[in-house]
Amino acid sequence: MTLPAAIVPGWHGGTLAAAGIVAAGVALFAAILALTHQRERAFSAAVVYLALGALAAPLLRTLGVDWYNPVADAHVGERLTEFALVVALFAAGVRLDSPLRGRAWAAPALLLLVVMPVTIGAVAAFGHWVMGLSAGAAVVLAAALAPTDPVLAGDLGVGPPGEEREDEPSVAITAEAGLNDGLAFPFVFLGLFLVSGEDGWVGEWIAADVVWGIAGGIALGGTLGWGLGWLFTRMRDRGLVSDALDGWAAIGAVLVIYGLTDLVGAYGFLAAFAGGIGFRRYERDHEITRGAHGGAATVEMVGELALILLLGSSLTLSGLAVPGWSGWLLVPVLLLVVRPLATMAALPGRWDRRARLWIGWFGVRGVGSLYYASAVAATGVLAPGETRLVVWTVIACVVTSIVVHGVTGGPLTRRLIVRHGAVRDVAEPLRRPADRR
Repeated sequence: MTLPAAIVPGWHGGTLAAAGIVAAGVALFAAILALTHQRERAFSAAVVYLALGALAAPLLRTLGVDWYNPVADAHVGERLTEFALVVALFAAGVRLDSPLRGRAWAAPALLLLVVMPVTIGAVAAFGHWVMGLSAGAAVVLAAALAPTDPVLAGDLGVGPPGEEREDEPSVAITAEAGLNDGLAFPFVFLGLFLVSGEDGWVGEWIAADVVWGIAGGIALGGTLGWGLGWLFTRMRDRGLVSDALDGWAAIGAVLVIYGLTDLVGAYGFLAAFAGGIGFRRYERDHEITRGAHGGAATVEMVGELALILLLGSSLTLSGLAVPGWSGWLLVPVLLLVVRPLATMAALPGRWDRRARLWIGWFGVRGVGSLYYASAVAATGVLAPGETRLVVWTVIACVVTSIVVHGVTGGPLTRRLIVRHGAVRDVAEPLRRPADRR
């Protein structure tokens, strides 16, 4: 008779499952320590978790554990990153208190309408002409690398509801990261259509994947978020919901918003972000907003750190060699050349040069890029060689971004923004109406 190790009589040495439980406990303690006062630290918690995962990788291989493979297990990666991302996007939307019109959204609009397409075009050209990818695969790679990360950017962007962190650079970073995860979808589909070689797809792509996907996602998300904010507020006021469960309200809200939007074929990522904004807009001063944000923020941080730990533990020398010299060259080209130059050119001259440099530098790549790489790999549309090249090039860029942006976030924010007053130069128009009475 074979019994589980936990109830085997007599002396026994335990199993790998017990070691895994210990490792999970250690990782949780590490998360608590890394997240505590992380805004004041010289490096982000993501750097700590990436290092922990990388240290665990050789141990897992030594033990012969059949671990996560970013290409072979792409379906798993797609679902894990999908959940973490929708919660992060909702939390990012709840954080934003800025007016929905006027100068507050001028910079995010330029980042999305100018910097994002320029970035996609430049990366696609590099992928095709330098890396040797087909035109469709190059567009897919560029689209996967277009989104910035709402969680990692959240360390630099606006703070929780009620905090005075509504300066224009922070709003720009947060709003850009909240929207470009969903706006990358049309470009991913464009690349897949190019790979498939089908005829007559342009009209369907414009109508379904551009117009309806974007407009439907934003409209449905904002409406559902506002409605759920109204519902939860009324239930709280009538004592039907315990205030101790406010955080779970946020998780339930974003799952409903994302699921309903996906059912009608619109972009759930856009809906999740718009839903967070709508949820926040219903009643800014109600207690549930703080509780909902706190719950969503905790889940988003733990979820993202768990994914980064998984990413670090899946790194192999053979995998990191897949991009080759051209794929690794793309990393500095994107982070040091394309993004900063496009941002400096796109933002208007009234902006302080240091603020433009700050936004241009912190185009953090993260879970959104990992999601698209996993989703594309799961479709099986690309050739196997191109799938591996796209996935591991995205991983190379994300890993590098986590390290360099995680280490430079605090010091450069203090040097470029706080010390030189670039935030104060543009913060006045963004104060809430109640503050100006």
